[in-house]
Amino acid sequence: MNPYIFEIGNFSLRWYTALILVGVLLGIGLVMKEGKRFGINKDFLFNMAFWAIIFGIIGARIYYVIFNYSLYKGDLMAMFKIWEGGLAIHGGILAGALTVFLYCKKYNVSFVRVTDLCVPALLLAQGIGRWGNFFNGEAHGPATSLAHLQSLHLPEFIIEGMNISGIYYEPTFLYESIACLIGFIVIIIIRRFKYVKIGTLTSIYLMYYSVIRFFIESLRTDSLMLGGFKVAQIVSVVLFLVGLISTMIISRKGRFEDLYNAQYDSNIRF
Repeated sequence: MNPYIFEIGNFSLRWYTALILVGVLLGIGLVMKEGKRFGINKDFLFNMAFWAIIFGIIGARIYYVIFNYSLYKGDLMAMFKIWEGGLAIHGGILAGALTVFLYCKKYNVSFVRVTDLCVPALLLAQGIGRWGNFFNGEAHGPATSLAHLQSLHLPEFIIEGMNISGIYYEPTFLYESIACLIGFIVIIIIRRFKYVKIGTLTSIYLMYYSVIRFFIESLRTDSLMLGGFKVAQIVSVVLFLVGLISTMIISRKGRFEDLYNAQYDSNIRF
């Protein structure tokens, strides 16, 4: 699979870069649209998204490099070549969340209220971004057979894209992409429920994505490792527990307390 959309002289555009950009732009658009529904200051949201994306990408790269340092210690400049792949989504989530937290704290805004606005956009961006891994020939599962891939009724271009150096691989990138897009649709539906509470969407995201990633990571052959354990599985367990505990705390609130769709939300102050 050709990782480049086009090449002109020394300039080239990779599918990986373009798809991440598409996911980011669509995600920002969704956050801005949902924020408008609640009358949230658009400049606040845009500036927050800008910095969260910048530091999220930096965090995703640092996270990846830390657990793959042996690949870069002989060529430190290669650490900066993010267009060639090598962004760890968990690193991006953690760095992005920290950025949003500090930004919200600065303006005295409810952090969880804002993350509820962001998680559908995050799932959509993740679902789109995984296709960048496909074009880079990474984030795949174990070797498999052509017959197995054909039995999944996959489009021919995906099957051929999973033929890397003459060996067919399990398209785990596709499984995660589909799961993220399904999660996006589900959360979009749930957030319209009348009595859904602030924090519910964030908790659902943490639990849903953690379960998906834990099982998909068990298939991947390029996992980041810590000792004999896959880092993504460790982080997934931790984030799932955070989501579960948050759900338990939210469930103890009154039926009409801290409603996500409340016309006036005292948790947001500008």
